[in-house]
Amino acid sequence: MLTTNTAPRIATLASVAAAVTLLAACGTMTQPMSTFSQASLPAPIQVPSGHKVAWETVGSGDITYECRDKAGAAGQTEWVFVGPDAVLKSRAGKQVGRYYGPPATWEANDGSKLTATQLAVAPSGAGSLPYQLVKANPAMGSGDLVGVSYIQRVALQGGVAPADKPCSAATKGQKAVVKYKADYIFWKPM
Repeated sequence: MLTTNTAPRIATLASVAAAVTLLAACGTMTQPMSTFSQASLPAPIQVPSGHKVAWETVGSGDITYECRDKAGAAGQTEWVFVGPDAVLKSRAGKQVGRYYGPPATWEANDGSKLTATQLAVAPSGAGSLPYQLVKANPAMGSGDLVGVSYIQRVALQGGVAPADKPCSAATKGQKAVVKYKADYIFWKPM
């Protein structure tokens, strides 16, 4: 026979057991493996075989341009790329680093950072920066970016020089900031 004090204890124990069962089930869930494939990317920006995806990030932020004299064209001006300033997030939306410049620098939250040399670009679509493949220089510090060999810029949105803002002799030296978003895929040797 249950007493009035025993019934609430049994209900509490049942609630605890249900919570433990739920937590155990959640603990067996695993994150899906990377599904990134470069098969649909233009050949010039594909990473050579012998490398694997080490880190996938989504960058969003600003690209700065400056109105300057056009190289080799006296009396003409153009918007010139100055540098990026973006936050890098994991696929789950957690901030994992930054991308800034000049020089173009990728920096992880753990303090490791690297610069790179551009190898190739390819058109990505109207109004967006081009796809890009860079060869990473050795990383500084220790952490996630150590051993990175290549970085691809893909899934681009925006970032091109402003078409609606004039660049002329009268506006030389003025800067324009445009928003952009891109995935940065970091590769390491297998």
